Amino acid sequence: MKRRDVLKAAGLGLAGSATLAMPAIAQTMPKLNWRCTSSFPKALDTIYGGAETFARYVSEATEGNWTIQNFAAGEIVPGLQAADAASAGTVELCHTASYYYWGKDPTYALATAVPFGLNNRQMNAWLYTGGGTELLNEFYATQSLYGLPAGNTGVQMGGWFRKEIPTVADMQGLKMRIGGMGGKIIEKIGVVPQQIAGGDIYPALEKGTIDAAEWVGPYDDEKLGFYKVAPYYYYPGWWEGGPTLHVLFNLDKWNELTPTYKAIAEAAAAMANVKMMADYDWKNPDALKKLVGQGAQLRPFSQEVMEACYNAAEETYTELKAQNPTFAKTFDAMAAFRKDSYLWMQLSEYNFDTFMMILQRNNRI
Repeated sequence: MKRRDVLKAAGLGLAGSATLAMPAIAQTMPKLNWRCTSSFPKALDTIYGGAETFARYVSEATEGNWTIQNFAAGEIVPGLQAADAASAGTVELCHTASYYYWGKDPTYALATAVPFGLNNRQMNAWLYTGGGTELLNEFYATQSLYGLPAGNTGVQMGGWFRKEIPTVADMQGLKMRIGGMGGKIIEKIGVVPQQIAGGDIYPALEKGTIDAAEWVGPYDDEKLGFYKVAPYYYYPGWWEGGPTLHVLFNLDKWNELTPTYKAIAEAAAAMANVKMMADYDWKNPDALKKLVGQGAQLRPFSQEVMEACYNAAEETYTELKAQNPTFAKTFDAMAAFRKDSYLWMQLSEYNFDTFMMILQRNNRI
């Protein structure tokens, strides 16, 4: 072959490569316009904001080729039906707390929080590194869903009560709005649990339909105004040590995504997860001071109440594991990590925080 023929062939090869590369790249950025229904009202900007953070990063990473329009609770479906809408394909995805659907299968709760479960850092460790997300997606696949962690509130407060509850006897017959599996646990010690969406809690508490209510913590609770009708603010929220929010995709829609879009979704969800926790940690201290200034009376749950609730939780888990192999498999994996994790956290983490908190109480920092 003559030199000019070799160069000509090489030129054609390069041109051909360039021509072929363009469609391949274009295929990784198809035009998608999706809808996401939230379980939360827009007024709760931090928790609703998790969906907005996710959508913003997806759009920016795809240069606007993949857009996700968010809808607040009630705009498409009620907040407690968000996962149903995603599963059925009414919307492509939702942003929700998986434990809202634990009544269908208790395994749902393990994705968010179970009583006396994991804190925020432990949840992240289990979900991202310990195989938790993989285990949960085995379950979600049976529900036509695929989930990614996308938010956390940190350990929550124990709720607002019309009267003080120093003993288990004081909780008998108490009607309380409480989310997730916490309701089943607290029912064992005499409380009557009520599952009510966030925007409907205040009127129920104001009218006396319920006697107590928990939501998240100081920042959201101040917005919802619970202190006006139930002055006793208890802690800690033992049923929500590290409640994780998820974006739940319709499984078929998730499977249709290109590898590039799946990677972008995973990164955007991780950013939403980090940012929500940061937002709450920044906003809660000031909100707590405001609540106390407005008359909120802080109360710790007594050791008697905590012990009774822990025992009720252990009893419940034994029952559920005997009935549901998927729950048993996932719970046991989480619980094994919980035991080892607290072996570590009681050393440096606990002692450092305790020392610094003593300094804070003594006005030395």
